[in-house]
Amino acid sequence: MRITVTLAIGALVLGIAHVSLAQQGLLEQAAPTHDQLRIAAQKICPVSGEVLGEHGPPIKVAVGQQKEEVYLCCEACTKGKLDAKHWATIHANIAKAQGKCPVMQKALPKNPKWTVVNGQIVYVCCPPCTSKIEKNPETFLQRVDSYYTASIQPRPAIR
Repeated sequence: MRITVTLAIGALVLGIAHVSLAQQGLLEQAAPTHDQLRIAAQKICPVSGEVLGEHGPPIKVAVGQQKEEVYLCCEACTKGKLDAKHWATIHANIAKAQGKCPVMQKALPKNPKWTVVNGQIVYVCCPPCTSKIEKNPETFLQRVDSYYTASIQPRPAIR
């Protein structure tokens, strides 16, 4: 009986400590999923321009001839048309979040080229990099995910 009570008290203390540390942001959070990274990079709905996640979980759809996978903010937007201005903003958001060519691992140029790899928009520094990505897409998509992860990490405040 004493062991059971001791274990119960120990579990309670550990649970409270875990919640406290989580609230303070001191516990490592799970790494974002591939889709979460892409949602964070895209930021807005291509139909409404609304911030993704404000109307519930974003909805993945494939658009265009190359079947680019993008996210809509809500079910109602599945019946709407893509807005060219929002589409351009999404491309700018993705390029900024990616920041580097996944092949050359250098900063993207001012007007980078892009391609669609397994449904994902990927920016490259030059057309030859596109063919290199086609030969080993998973490696380069993982690299793009790492760039997205770095771009959404909170930066320490400068004092």
